[in-house]
Amino acid sequence: MNYSFEYIDIILLAMIAGFIFLRLRGILGKKTGFEGKIPSLIEKEFQETNINPKPVRANFDEQSQKEFLKGAKIAYETIITDFSDSDNKLIASKPLLSKKIFDQFKEALEERERRGQFAEITFIGIKSALVKSYKKVENSFEVTVDFVSEIITCVKDKEKKIISGDSEKIKTVYDTWVFSRDLKSNNPNWLLIDTLT
Repeated sequence: MNYSFEYIDIILLAMIAGFIFLRLRGILGKKTGFEGKIPSLIEKEFQETNINPKPVRANFDEQSQKEFLKGAKIAYETIITDFSDSDNKLIASKPLLSKKIFDQFKEALEERERRGQFAEITFIGIKSALVKSYKKVENSFEVTVDFVSEIITCVKDKEKKIISGDSEKIKTVYDTWVFSRDLKSNNPNWLLIDTLT
């Protein structure tokens, strides 16, 4: 007899819980995500903050060139120091190189490794970086830059004997590099695609 009262209590509590659940659902409603229209003020703000890479301006004006050269200088220093460090590996500069240039640099470093040599470099700074030319080539935009930099560099053998260069003399280096960016890609990075000197 006592068991039947326990079952009635359980059924009664379940009915009360079900009633409360249905009332709450009726009052609060059921939502699975955003279903309404974005208020116009928020929608305007959302569109302004929508992240898209800045397109390369067709005329590549003076302001565009200044912005580009800031990044090109950082890329230049990164690539030069990475190519000339003692581990004979391209790590920091890999994302900045086209496949063609990466393969050329890697081959040169492997040859240096086979000879048992390594390079030491102290990057003093860039004296000048000027846009020499720019053009659109199919879906890419290419910019040629003349760099003048100062470095201290030498190549040493396994015994750390200097084979070429000078570990104390500052050398002025003239480089002409070609950078390219895919206009259809969301990736804003420029790649080094050629070295002319």
